[in-house]
Amino acid sequence: MAKLSYTRDELMASHAYARPHERAGYKLHGGFLADGTYVSPRVLNRWPAVTAWQEQLTAKGWPLIDATVQLLKRGNYPNIPQERFLLSQGYGQPFWNSLTITGVIEARGRALCDLEAPDFQTIIEDDISQTCTGHLHKGLLYAHGADEGGDPAEPDYGAHDAMWFAARDLVFGKDRYPLPEVPESIGRPDTGRLMPQLPAGFEQLILLLMNVLMIEVRAECFFAFCCAIMRDKDVFTDRREQAEEAAAMVERIRTDEAIHVGYLQTAISEMRSFTFKTVDGGTVKGKDLIDPIWEGMVHWHAVTQADFARDQTREAVRAELEKTPDGARLFAEFDALDDIAKAA
Repeated sequence: MAKLSYTRDELMASHAYARPHERAGYKLHGGFLADGTYVSPRVLNRWPAVTAWQEQLTAKGWPLIDATVQLLKRGNYPNIPQERFLLSQGYGQPFWNSLTITGVIEARGRALCDLEAPDFQTIIEDDISQTCTGHLHKGLLYAHGADEGGDPAEPDYGAHDAMWFAARDLVFGKDRYPLPEVPESIGRPDTGRLMPQLPAGFEQLILLLMNVLMIEVRAECFFAFCCAIMRDKDVFTDRREQAEEAAAMVERIRTDEAIHVGYLQTAISEMRSFTFKTVDGGTVKGKDLIDPIWEGMVHWHAVTQADFARDQTREAVRAELEKTPDGARLFAEFDALDDIAKAA
């Protein structure tokens, strides 16, 4: 029978690496096995645990919620033809900015290391000791934060923040452009109480898990976009070897992020199957509590935020291109490559 209960130390355990992960002047987390395969940090037991919890849930007749890019209603903006066009015209700053902002936002994920997660068992009637939800406060959230912004216990090793900066430096060279302004948040803003049946602290954590899962889903779209651009033989022609290495770096981040999608998808799916105790002394079925909130979260990330970010990026590109004498023509060509414009 698969193991379903883990200690914090077990969930934090990493593989024994044959060689460390050092690239572009950065000392990074994770490492390589003897056969050259990159392996993420802290997944020696995290992946077997998540897999076992998922199998347990589905065996009970509860499917996993969809956590794939199929949830997204919009593609990356700029799209690949648009980004290729900008780079061909010597406008690399939008892509530089995207890589930089992603790294800065990843660094903020380290806050999960400091999050004092409540024990969900206190508000759930079911026994959750052998579930993903029952292990959130036993290292799962800390491991996620350490993956994103670095483990406070290992300050010498960079995490996803440094990995994005390394990828950026590989394709552009260090300090190619000035640092951009970074948005305060890329998550859904606070809209007031959505689950008043639960204590506020538990509601906040559930919303955080949903927000972060959708950010991870959106990230998968960005991973594919970055790899396609970096591996395009017609761009970064003077740095082809470095660009290929940058794409490999993004793939390693992508590998690391898979466990985040895995445990978040599992926890939210499990919560649909539980019976929650309400603040008024009653109970509510998890499905009735979770489903409408999850639907709203998906729509905000997949449509509302995507459209807002597209409009902001489009105007920033317009402003940059129109600084040149031929800017209006260049922007018209850029706009003509937009999937939304084509559909309209």
